Amino acid sequence: MAVFGTTQAKVLMPRNIAAGMVTQARTDSTVAKLTGREPMKFGETDLIVFNDFPKAEFVEEGANKSSTSGGFTSATAKPHKAQVTMRFNEEVQWAEEDYQLEILKSLGEAGSLALSRALDLGLYHRINPLSGSVISGWDNYVTATTKRVEITGTSEADADFRAAVGLLVNATTPIAVNGAAFSPKFAWALANLKRKDGAGLTSDMRYPQLGFGTAVTDFSGVPVAQGDTVDGTPEAADTKVRAIVGDFKNGIRWGIQRDLPIELIRYGDPDGQGDLKRKNQIALRLEIVYGWYVFTDRFVVIEDAVANS
Repeated sequence: MAVFGTTQAKVLMPRNIAAGMVTQARTDSTVAKLTGREPMKFGETDLIVFNDFPKAEFVEEGANKSSTSGGFTSATAKPHKAQVTMRFNEEVQWAEEDYQLEILKSLGEAGSLALSRALDLGLYHRINPLSGSVISGWDNYVTATTKRVEITGTSEADADFRAAVGLLVNATTPIAVNGAAFSPKFAWALANLKRKDGAGLTSDMRYPQLGFGTAVTDFSGVPVAQGDTVDGTPEAADTKVRAIVGDFKNGIRWGIQRDLPIELIRYGDPDGQGDLKRKNQIALRLEIVYGWYVFTDRFVVIEDAVANS
């Protein structure tokens, strides 16, 4: 039966394509590279948060047991739906099934990239990728952290990175640093640093293992994921954020809350681009629902000083 010839309004993406899309949506995202996706039910999901980890007590034989310190609260991971709508000439409905599957595969490749970038842009900056605007109703995102390091005209990228790590490990309650997301500009700044000696700068590269900074995966023992979603471009104006450092393993809880259905739309104007019948087109819509919660105090933003000017 033809893939697009079904009378159903929604059909499931073929499993081999859907599985690849989920994988790509995870691996193309800097968030997914540094964190672990976890199962989540649809809707708001409550997470248990310990305010103070309980302390054990050694008890002698016959002695009384004390009340164990520690308490917990909860945080709520909220659902965030992202969608991709693509138009095709309606003649695709009459093509052979193999060709229609190729269309789905192409949609899967393009959609997976768009949806993976949406995860980063929403979770880091609360940016709507299509419009490039900030979603003002969202109040839980990484760059809402108050911990900031400003890049100045005289500062060096590695010193800024150390300062960011120091804000976390030297806190009253030390926070683990197990990940960093670098923008291409920050990776280049690190890779371009020169070694110093008693006379000043030399011609030797300070971190030759970084090459040109195009594929940094580790810096000073900290896992790194690199991508331009860190600075929000090209979907939005440059946020001036150059790196995000912190506890990616425990500071971000996220998951995918629903499967990946394809909605076949034959009528109307589903995306503001004109009536489908008039234009002899059909539309395919792909939706995904992410759920996430960010513990913002576990992250430091390294940003250009002009971001606050």
